[in-house]
Amino acid sequence: DVREKLDQELLVNTYWQSQTLLFHKRANRWFPVIEPILKEHGVPDDFKYLAVIESGLTDVVSPAGATGFWQFMKDTGREYGLEINNEVDERYHLEKATAAACEYLKDAYSKYGSWSMAAASYNMGMAGLNKQTDRQKVDNYYDLLLNSETGRYMYRILAIKEILSKPAQYGF
Repeated sequence: DVREKLDQELLVNTYWQSQTLLFHKRANRWFPVIEPILKEHGVPDDFKYLAVIESGLTDVVSPAGATGFWQFMKDTGREYGLEINNEVDERYHLEKATAAACEYLKDAYSKYGSWSMAAASYNMGMAGLNKQTDRQKVDNYYDLLLNSETGRYMYRILAIKEILSKPAQYGF
């Protein structure tokens, strides 16, 4: 099941060539900004790929209002120290938003003891993940039955990492 889910994400991201080519270009531009911040905060380097699947490394706004590379909602952004008001929105400030994402991920890792679970909570929120772990009596991401988006989340991160790390192997 795990291999099949990863294979699906590899295929989706390999054959959606225009999008993946943009990911390559943006990663070359933005990873040098993100990587040292992750390192400084003690967050695994692989979390730079979370920003890729969250926003495509662009300052987008989701239909729900999540904003910036790291797709912070207003309340979560404020909770993690970002200034967000009528005149300033630090969700668009890459360095500050990356530091805030690091703090969130470290809090989630402390709570769940797993970087996979920390990533899942980034997608569905800690309250949503707590509800599922309590209901299902499971504390491992790969054993949880989650909604489609969160269920694909880690596989998307892994697939993007694989493709961006070994472009020639995937035809780029």
